[in-house]
Amino acid sequence: MEEKTGTLYLCATPIGNLKDITERVLETLQAVDLVAAEDTRNTLRLLNHYGIKKPLTSYHEHNKYEKAQELIDRHLMQGENIALVTDAGTPVISDPGEVIARACIERGIRVTSLPGACALITALTMSGMDARRFCFEGFLPPDKKEREKVLDRLSREERTTIFYEAPHHLKGTLQELYDAAGDRKVTLCRELTKKFEEAVPTTLSGAIALYEDRDPRGEYVLVVAGADPEALARQEEKKWDSMTLAEHMALYERQGLSRKDAMKQVAKDRGVSKRDIYAALLPEDKT
Repeated sequence: MEEKTGTLYLCATPIGNLKDITERVLETLQAVDLVAAEDTRNTLRLLNHYGIKKPLTSYHEHNKYEKAQELIDRHLMQGENIALVTDAGTPVISDPGEVIARACIERGIRVTSLPGACALITALTMSGMDARRFCFEGFLPPDKKEREKVLDRLSREERTTIFYEAPHHLKGTLQELYDAAGDRKVTLCRELTKKFEEAVPTTLSGAIALYEDRDPRGEYVLVVAGADPEALARQEEKKWDSMTLAEHMALYERQGLSRKDAMKQVAKDRGVSKRDIYAALLPEDKT
């Protein structure tokens, strides 16, 4: 007879105000066999606040791979249930949560998410920014090349984009975002759900000026407006205007496109018909 495996519960915990926790999460924390926490000291304070006594184990960024396997093999595969929590918010938003959730799914272990507090959604809803389409970047990558890729994508991103940032890095990040994306609208959200909660709608240049003479305090969520589609289209047109038709064609042919497909793409870029491109290139093609 096949043994029954346990369940991994991804439990959202308060991002500041201890009252922002659901009854379901509290019931689950009380019922599971083990609580896996990003920082056991922080989680112990939460459990003590609600009078919950459970075994705690540390699961974080620096032990996520080996500890995930240990939690699966020694606990979940033995039929025990585990609640996974971070210091604040929803576990799967953090990379360690993603690692163990994926590993469980691959092993056929049930994973369920208990919704609750989430800093990115809280900031987005109070920012006044377009929430119909948005993307979440979290903290900018520390690796220089990965960081450059994210910032390069931001320059063309039309959706609202959400970043996390620590106070001691905020000034530098604001300057990087400005250099990459221009002077976009941004809402600076800090200390969410806490006593000194604040949401400041401004622009990236305004945000830079705001912190010229004072130091940032608290954890920040930056909600950055998407690029204006019309402005992006004008930028693209200017780029093609600076390039000859032959250079434009060569660009796509170097990428492996056939002559016919390259003409089609060039026509699309320049907002003209393929026939116009063919006619303009006809003397060249006859030589």
